[in-house]
Amino acid sequence: MNRVYKALTIAGSDSGGGAGIQADLKTFQELGVYGMSALTAVTVQNTLGVQGVHPVPPETVAAQIASVGEDLAPDALKTGMLFSADIIEEVAGQIRRFGWRKLVVDPVMIAKGGAELLLEEAVQALRSHLLPQALVVTPNLPEAERLTGMKISGSEGKREAARRLHALGTAYVVIKGGHEEGDSERSVDLLYDGSGFTEFAGTRVSTPHTHGTGCTFSAAITAGLASGLEVTEAVGRARAFIQAALEDSLGIGHGHGPTNHWAYQRRQRPVE
Repeated sequence: MNRVYKALTIAGSDSGGGAGIQADLKTFQELGVYGMSALTAVTVQNTLGVQGVHPVPPETVAAQIASVGEDLAPDALKTGMLFSADIIEEVAGQIRRFGWRKLVVDPVMIAKGGAELLLEEAVQALRSHLLPQALVVTPNLPEAERLTGMKISGSEGKREAARRLHALGTAYVVIKGGHEEGDSERSVDLLYDGSGFTEFAGTRVSTPHTHGTGCTFSAAITAGLASGLEVTEAVGRARAFIQAALEDSLGIGHGHGPTNHWAYQRRQRPVE
């Protein structure tokens, strides 16, 4: 019997299905990894925006993680929306308890429509309790600025931000280029491993259907790590996964529509 690789997502739900827990589980499934979840918040949202955020009690978040850990030990895991310092501390404690090393932290802070998904007092908790345990952290430019306290401008700014995040204890830093201005043709994600940089470039896709891009990208990295890929290989495949998801748009919703989670695998199938 073939081994079943397992991945755990610790994140909020998205009633519109494009981001959060829903996006993560779809991505795990598409990449051949069994997905598990611990819910941190229930959001009321669609492609037009977030109409409500209802956090789960921190002790309930911890109990979900413990239940999974005691029976279905994940090969890798990721965090997404964590919302509060209390939830972050509980999550970090459970990860430390089980000794999980393949942790991807997606520091979700602001929804596409501008809603705050991480309280200000939680930013320091993220720096202090979670980043030192992370194998990979995947901020976009605004998130990297908030975590480092610096304004990021140009390629060297991204590199300096990556160095600062690495200094907080994260082994690998991926600064995503989707929010970068100045290059209308390419989007470049920057990977830093503590000694050198690797760039993953793709054609910039002009589309309103970008909801859940960060969740999907970090989930794809997590799935790769769970199935035994090295970090650089996992990031490269995740970059291809999200490129396909953006290019082959579903075109649903009246606002920031979701990405296409099945696009990558459909491209891999031989033409009949």
